[in-house]
Amino acid sequence: MKSKKLVHVLSGVFLTTSVFLAGCSGDSGQSSKAADQKESSHTIKLATVFGTDHPLNVALEEKFKTIVEEKSDGQLKVQIYDNNKLGGEKEIYDGVRNGTIEMAVVSTIMSNEIEKMAIGDWPFLFEDVDHAKKVFTGPIGEEIAADFEEKANVQVLAWHANGFRSFSSNKPLKSMKDFDGMRLRMPNNPNYIQLGELLGASVNPMPLPEVFTALEQKVVDGQDNPIAAVRANAFYEVQSNILESKHIFSPLEQIVSEKLWSSLTPEQQKIMEEAAVEASEYQWKLYSDSLESDKKFLEEEGMTFTVPSEEFRNDMEQAVKPMYDDIYSKYPWAEEMVENIKKEAE
Repeated sequence: MKSKKLVHVLSGVFLTTSVFLAGCSGDSGQSSKAADQKESSHTIKLATVFGTDHPLNVALEEKFKTIVEEKSDGQLKVQIYDNNKLGGEKEIYDGVRNGTIEMAVVSTIMSNEIEKMAIGDWPFLFEDVDHAKKVFTGPIGEEIAADFEEKANVQVLAWHANGFRSFSSNKPLKSMKDFDGMRLRMPNNPNYIQLGELLGASVNPMPLPEVFTALEQKVVDGQDNPIAAVRANAFYEVQSNILESKHIFSPLEQIVSEKLWSSLTPEQQKIMEEAAVEASEYQWKLYSDSLESDKKFLEEEGMTFTVPSEEFRNDMEQAVKPMYDDIYSKYPWAEEMVENIKKEAE
């Protein structure tokens, strides 16, 4: 009896197992494939310092993230940490370099150590958005990126537009004398600090996350940023005026840690590169389209825009001329590079 009972039990187990396996194979391997993909998928941390609605983050969400996840069949996922969630710009840049953050979009915070990256900090160099895009997404941009990759041990996937920088304040800036004694926040970057001082301001360098509070508490009188950043960071709540000086066109670089890059297959690297380029194209368009809408929004919030007179602009350009004297004496390649950039506007 025991042996017959054992046979029945084993038969039942075998039948149950067979039905289970048949059900799995009846899915044509889809469940198994999905499980394998889920198990092998990797989520990439992508950090930025900009607000969620900034054109950069919109492009990353709608293009880069979507394309990478779709074309990799879910093997690569992208999690965007915007609005300083993983730290300020220096922290996320350092994080990419040491591999604790896998990807970020940063501006020119590294320009004091990466010579050619400083081009994005040089004043009154670009005529308009089309000129800047032609430079940074063309051969000159490739040359700058190569210098960056060699010295920082990161991969540059694409160039984005941070935009033309303007000065915001709580008084109109209409001539050089209005900079005298002005406590001006600038990024902690030697070129920006020198620029502000040459204009006559008292420069207070600080990270972006600290700027709103500093303006609110009147630690500083004004700051410089593209108007998209003024809107995204709600500086209009603590500032009343904007001088459309367009003194610097600030680019953004989408960078990947070498640790992540070397772990990807050639096919995955290609997907990342193509997605970054498509997101870049979209972001430059969003930036261009947003200029008028951002200006209109800020005006509706009570901000007054001032376009510098020709005389005022000439005065600003003359005031910062010593920067170029220093640049040309420091970098043998710089004068030719400036000429090549200017030719791109023709």
